[in-house]
Amino acid sequence: MAYQQDLETSCVIAGAGPAGLMLGFLLARAGVDITVVEKHPDFLRDFRGDTIHPSTLEVMHELGLADEFLALPHTKAPKLSAEMGGRNVTIADFSRLPVRNRFIAFMPQWDFLNFLSLKASQYPSFRLIMQAKVLDLLQDEKRVKGLRIETPEGEMTIRSQLVVGADGRNSIVREKGGLEIESFGRPSEVLWMKLSRQPGDPNEVMGHAGPRQGLVLIDRGDYWQCGYVVRTGTFEELKTTGIEAFRQMVREISPLPAERMEEIKSFDEVSLLAVRIDRLKQWWKPGLLCIGDAAHAMSPIGGVGVNLAIQDAVAAANILARPLREGRLADADLAAVEKRRSLPTRATQKLQLMMRSSRRKDEDDAQKRKGPPAFIRGIARWPVLAHLAGRLIGLGFRMEHVRPR
Repeated sequence: MAYQQDLETSCVIAGAGPAGLMLGFLLARAGVDITVVEKHPDFLRDFRGDTIHPSTLEVMHELGLADEFLALPHTKAPKLSAEMGGRNVTIADFSRLPVRNRFIAFMPQWDFLNFLSLKASQYPSFRLIMQAKVLDLLQDEKRVKGLRIETPEGEMTIRSQLVVGADGRNSIVREKGGLEIESFGRPSEVLWMKLSRQPGDPNEVMGHAGPRQGLVLIDRGDYWQCGYVVRTGTFEELKTTGIEAFRQMVREISPLPAERMEEIKSFDEVSLLAVRIDRLKQWWKPGLLCIGDAAHAMSPIGGVGVNLAIQDAVAAANILARPLREGRLADADLAAVEKRRSLPTRATQKLQLMMRSSRRKDEDDAQKRKGPPAFIRGIARWPVLAHLAGRLIGLGFRMEHVRPR
């Protein structure tokens, strides 16, 4: 749908990530006039969350899109494993989940987002504006009434019943709305890089525990997407010691041949992701709602962030579609979204914090750095726990279902 200098719409969503595009798609499907704005010109950015969990695959099935979606290039992980004591330990098994697709699909997020935007664009009430940077909220003393954005054609205003902040952990909408954040645990960093995938490489899709704890390998077909988890500030320290010192640190924990690290020529080939766990004290104010990472930033543990964002979008669409379509949106509707999604968010973050701090108090510092967390030791001892972990990772604490049109 073409757009003009100033717009009026029922709902404007800031951020065309998984939460924003899924919500936009579902609202347009329900007959709501919807506008999604995205600051980038496309979806092609490396090292975004790209684990499509069984809960998200079930959403796609309920929409009648699963078969077409899974025809896109992806790799399947029916279980997640970690190396411990020289052997692979299954830490999450999805084989008993009560859904159609019992696996995690690893798919570049840009393919997922392109697919969603294409399907959403088939509805005449859906509008996507790329290269649209959020400048400010339109608001008075009572409520938020829209957005002011900047596009290559100039500034424009979008007036709406509702503004949804789905613009990530550094949300501009959240900041401009003055919503308060609570932070939990200590922040960390993930250093992302690419290494070629060659014949004879191990079949790893999760990561390592024990002496190789802290490294994640994701199979991209012709290359590995590698994530190296370190404490906050380590990346700046490593830069001062040089690229060879960094390569050696990764060699010591990597199952790949040592010479493979020579492919990392400089720190320009290493991307930094700052990791923190936080959530808003209140997800909404009159005329404004935040979902996904804008409402609750997660740890990369289990790759659950994208799928929690999708679940937020489904719940929000179920609750908000009718009042938006009928022009009677109330504060109680926004509060209902937060109430619905608050428990699974809090429970997931609590579990992530427990997993990060679950080492024995009597372990010395060296053992803390090298030894596996207690939850992995427990799963190694009682393999049945891998099915419980599979349910928590694969479906979460509350799985949302798409309402019929």
